[in-house]
Amino acid sequence: MSKIISNQYLLFVFRVFLAYIFLYAGIQKITGPADFALAISNYRLIPIQFVNLLALMIPWIEVVAGLLLLFGISVKENSFILTTLLGIFIIAIIISLIRGLDISCGCFGTKSGAQIGFMKVLENTGLFLIGIILIISGSEKFSLNTITN
Repeated sequence: MSKIISNQYLLFVFRVFLAYIFLYAGIQKITGPADFALAISNYRLIPIQFVNLLALMIPWIEVVAGLLLLFGISVKENSFILTTLLGIFIIAIIISLIRGLDISCGCFGTKSGAQIGFMKVLENTGLFLIGIILIISGSEKFSLNTITN
């Protein structure tokens, strides 16, 4: 297992994949902040006065961390940020499933967002595991950090 997670090419693929997912998701949410705010409020977990703030902040965090991750800048730190978001998303989905809510996940805004469900938990858990691997191992291959050092 340690050989797999120390393979720099595999880590590079993980890094680019996670970056792409969050760049795409963040851009979709930025283009429709009202729709994303509605998706957040549908979970009924956040006080209404914070929904708009989160709908504006989360997509930009996703885009900035995704871009930095794509270019290999502070890989462990940006992986931590995105993995933390994934952990929050997983918990929110599980709580909403337990409560019997039938809502869109809001993952890619409302245009591409799927309904919450067990598959969405599995997808996010897979991304979470990729993030954990990047937090532990980093990814220096084709990184701007290695060019400047």
